[in-house]
Amino acid sequence: MHPYVHAQKTPDKIAYLMAGSGASVTYRQLEDASNRVAHLLRARGLKAGDHIAILLENHVRFFEICWGAQRAGIIYTAISSRLTAGEAGYIVTDCGAKLLVTSKALAGVAAEILPQIGHVASRLMIDGTIDGYEAFETAVAAQPAQRIADETAGGDMLYSSGTTGRPKGVFVPPESPQIDASSALITVAQTAYKLDPDSIYLSPAPLYHAAPLRFNMLVMRLGGTCVIMEHFDAEEYLRLVEKHRCTHSQLVPTMFVRMLKLPADVRAKYDVSSLKCAIHAAAPCPIPIKEQMIDWWGPILWEYYAGTEGNGMTMVHSADWLAHKGTVGRAVVGKLRIVGDDGVELPPGEAGTIYFSDGKPFQYHNDAKKTAESRNDQGWTTLGDVGYVDAEGYLYLTDRKAYMIISGGVNIYPQEAENVLITHPKVTDVAVFGVPNEEFGEEVKAVVQPKDMAEAGPALAEELMAFCRAHLSHVKCPRSVDFAEELPRHPTGKLYKRLLRDKYWAGRQSKLV
Repeated sequence: MHPYVHAQKTPDKIAYLMAGSGASVTYRQLEDASNRVAHLLRARGLKAGDHIAILLENHVRFFEICWGAQRAGIIYTAISSRLTAGEAGYIVTDCGAKLLVTSKALAGVAAEILPQIGHVASRLMIDGTIDGYEAFETAVAAQPAQRIADETAGGDMLYSSGTTGRPKGVFVPPESPQIDASSALITVAQTAYKLDPDSIYLSPAPLYHAAPLRFNMLVMRLGGTCVIMEHFDAEEYLRLVEKHRCTHSQLVPTMFVRMLKLPADVRAKYDVSSLKCAIHAAAPCPIPIKEQMIDWWGPILWEYYAGTEGNGMTMVHSADWLAHKGTVGRAVVGKLRIVGDDGVELPPGEAGTIYFSDGKPFQYHNDAKKTAESRNDQGWTTLGDVGYVDAEGYLYLTDRKAYMIISGGVNIYPQEAENVLITHPKVTDVAVFGVPNEEFGEEVKAVVQPKDMAEAGPALAEELMAFCRAHLSHVKCPRSVDFAEELPRHPTGKLYKRLLRDKYWAGRQSKLV
């Protein structure tokens, strides 16, 4: 299964369109464009196994680059357009990109990262150019539209925030060298979600995230049509469902919350009856929110638990969820294993670290230590989440071992903000963690031990938040700062972050929602 098949069978069918601009790409156009990209990569000396970086907003040319890389055996890294230049430049360098594609809309960041990426031989820009970049459009137009002779499957390597302050690339090797090979995700999509060539998939999230990127490409493998929102807006989402008669979509709980907060007459104004399947993941969904969505849209919600690492996956349909409220489902890829601190597998009902056995292999790029830490002696793999399995095999999440914060579906590791804030001259000690937020599930909180407690207050809090935002993407920075005379540390220096964090989660069964 591959877009080239649909380019032959249904060349004029729309593969995807941009919801805002209305720009569309047919399967024939996608085939020709991705072939030109593949030829360009070969012309620039890239071979199978080499890396490229894509620093783009949700752009109409995004997928011709991905598919061009995929059929040329290239590992492609999509980078968040919300990162600072320092953060983006680090990823371009760390992934070993030999080619970078960006856009004029991101010219500011693109210019600022130039001193960091002198090793990148080919730097291309869409919709115009600045010094240091050449026109993408000109470069690809010079290439033929026929398939390259040495096609082999490439794939994505996406970056998650790093527990040690630097993001880590996650690479899951392709299951086959054949560019049109099937996969476990495709099987799940066909059997559970009923995705097929008639599907119209509404994508409201940034394409640099793993799920939107992979699911849109999955829909194109199956010959459906994707409707891609440049930016999410609650009412606009409902309007698009009605306009395009969308059948499938994938969302995060924050989007549910924003739609539920629309006035009742606004929600009632749009016909969403065409939706057959609404998939959600990335962040835990509060039970009352999911109950309201099922009441509104019907029992069409599917939830899954998985990571960029792709080592395992659980799923649950609305009907089963209503009978097991709060669950994220049973394993459909890999086998669930709950392991205690002593390394021994635990029985149903007891909480421990969640592992998958018999799952897919993965590795953290340039970080053998982190790769090793994700495995136990039996080869089972974990993302570091904590939970339990009931007697029927349904998984319930209760905590995150590594204190990762998921805010509005975005993964945030607090170490990054801690590493910045501790450098501020007025800070003696700092702890960053997630606290409850009605709309986003969690929000970033900092508790600071100031050098002078007399300075603790709103002015210093604003100063520290602004300081963090000057160095990191805003989403990674605290939305509020509290102060303490001293943080709870062991004499060895270990911070008892849980003692701080638990106060904000008091009275809740789970520290995730």
